Amino acid sequence: MSDPTDVAGPAVAPRRKGLTRRRRRRLSRGAQYTVFVAAVIALAVSADWGRLGNQFAQTDIARQMFPDVITLALKNTVLYTLSGFVVGLVLGMVVALMRLSSVGPYRWVAGIYIEIFRGLPALLIFIFVGVAVPLAFPGTEIVGGTYGKVALALGLVSAAYMAETIRAGIQAVPKGQMEAARSLGFSPARAMVSIIVPQAFRIILPPLTNELVLLFKDSSLVLFLGVTLEERELSKFGRDLASQTANSTPILVAGLCYLLVTIPLGFVVRRMEAKAQEAVK
Repeated sequence: MSDPTDVAGPAVAPRRKGLTRRRRRRLSRGAQYTVFVAAVIALAVSADWGRLGNQFAQTDIARQMFPDVITLALKNTVLYTLSGFVVGLVLGMVVALMRLSSVGPYRWVAGIYIEIFRGLPALLIFIFVGVAVPLAFPGTEIVGGTYGKVALALGLVSAAYMAETIRAGIQAVPKGQMEAARSLGFSPARAMVSIIVPQAFRIILPPLTNELVLLFKDSSLVLFLGVTLEERELSKFGRDLASQTANSTPILVAGLCYLLVTIPLGFVVRRMEAKAQEAVK
């Protein structure tokens, strides 16, 4: 007979010694933070803050910029941006509907426009509007002068991006919405304008606001159109004063004025995106 004490029990795997996965992640994250803080401290210590202050932080020069930097430069920048956004939104809506059209030539024209104006730098579009248009149509003037030229240039640039955003928003609306509208007697055009497009804009509002932020920065290209002293925007205003004073403080102040607009807009975009995600859930 076999001894009962000889019967082997179930094998027990030896406990592994070492760090858990969560512990390793914490140590890795801590090491990354340590390296980052060390790099920032090393950069701060090695920088010559005295020379930087003399070149970028002259308070007397900064005071000379007010109130014109707000009442003139920032105001013009906002006007250029809003006018370009309106033109781009209207043109982008037309191009988006052409892109979705069942008529082949409409889709081809819209596709060519989008590919061309998304691929060209915004600087070339400004030069085209300021130089090529007057040469192609002698004796004609764009309505609004410089403001009209900037609105047209920014509108042509932004419309290509907005068209794709609007198209995606329209296609994101459930097809049943169009079918329900048609069953109620709506024509396709009326159903699109009254039912589909309003729902699409609720979807695409965050990316459209983000496009507004990009246009606000692109408005600095207005200097290539040639502007008067009263038509200067923030970048041109800052560069002119920097040249006059031989100091870069005006450029820093102009940059801070950009941030006064772009940071709140960025916060609005994030809030809208968060609300859109909550609505989906």
